Amino acid sequence: MATTPTPTAAKTAGPPPRSVLRDPAFLRLWAGTTASGLATWALPFVLGLAVLHRDLGAAGLGLVLAARTLGFLAAVAVGGVLADRHSRRAVVLWSALAAAVATPLIAAGLGRSLVLMTAAAALAGAGQGACRPAFQALTAETVEPGRRQQANAAMTMAVRGSTLAGPALTALLAAFLDVGALLLGIGLLWLAAALIPGKGTAAAAGAATAAGATGAEPARGAAPAPRAGFRAEFLEGMREARRHPWFLAGLAALVTVIALGYSATSVALPLISRDRYGTEWVLAAAVTAYTVGALGGALVIARWRPRSPGWAAFAGLAAYGLAPLSLMLPVHPVAVVAAYAVAGIGIELFNVPWFTATQREVAPDKLARVSSLDFLVSYGLAPVGLALIAPAIEAFGVTAVLGACAGACFLVPAAAALVPTGRHFGRTSAPATH
Repeated sequence: MATTPTPTAAKTAGPPPRSVLRDPAFLRLWAGTTASGLATWALPFVLGLAVLHRDLGAAGLGLVLAARTLGFLAAVAVGGVLADRHSRRAVVLWSALAAAVATPLIAAGLGRSLVLMTAAAALAGAGQGACRPAFQALTAETVEPGRRQQANAAMTMAVRGSTLAGPALTALLAAFLDVGALLLGIGLLWLAAALIPGKGTAAAAGAATAAGATGAEPARGAAPAPRAGFRAEFLEGMREARRHPWFLAGLAALVTVIALGYSATSVALPLISRDRYGTEWVLAAAVTAYTVGALGGALVIARWRPRSPGWAAFAGLAAYGLAPLSLMLPVHPVAVVAAYAVAGIGIELFNVPWFTATQREVAPDKLARVSSLDFLVSYGLAPVGLALIAPAIEAFGVTAVLGACAGACFLVPAAAALVPTGRHFGRTSAPATH
């Protein structure tokens, strides 16, 4: 039976010899991931500009974005299996190329064929979905264990930075380029995501050695076992996930915060900004504060190593409850903005250790499949939450719904922290090893 490596070795090892930002292999991976994240964010924003320019109707926008989401959900599980079967680098290459090809097709259909746009958006979403677990596994291959938390923090800082600066940059480009040209630019970003990352470095060899030691892969020189079917391999990844109670508990807490807390605030914040405060400033300031807070949280967790990383991460995730709580109470708008900033800090205090622990604890040959399960569940249930929140607000009132969602954001992560292995996000040795 495969055993899960303990984090003890990472604690007893000496400090990393240099910053991960000075590692050329990681910088290539970081640049590719950043390009894919920027392309993912930019597509709905640019299509929104198409609606403003009357090149696309509101119903058409909804159909195209729904097709992209469905493509993502369909491909993320497939991508996880493929990334564990084959080279993670090859999966990144072909999935990003698929998205790169799909984006000009969206531009070609703009104002001409909604059917073409919808099909191309589904292909773009599939490329995005297949990329995600492959990038997660490729990070573990490229970066040695002692520097992965710093690497994951750098990745999330790039994503948050794109979210913060992207709207202003896109609006500036829109003054000189039409929507079709902007869509072609998104295709170039996907092309960069496909071509820039390199293969895993020596860390990949270490991961393979660890996998062989734990029984995850056949010994060198032995005849390879015949491949199981796709469904069997996906179920094998689910069994691997079930071996880690902290992972299941963390996934349940994350889905609760996304499907309830994030969905509730997405619907309620514009309403409360307009009706209670009579200005759009609160909406803009709160969203900006959340992103700035997330950047700050990533900076903190890049260097902070709490004694109980799981508990610290769950506390950070629970901090999102402050956002719906601030909207529920008749507080000064500055308090709402501050609550969103704290929520942003907290979400990265969870995300970075969560990704790092998954890369450390999960058997290397099953990492992409477990990561795909993470993305599949969290992204898959988010639209369900958004669809249910508005009817719930109409039925029970915004205060009751926000109160229930805030309570869930506080209580579910607290309960998740109590599960076995939840304190450290993995099995640990005696406290003396600290």
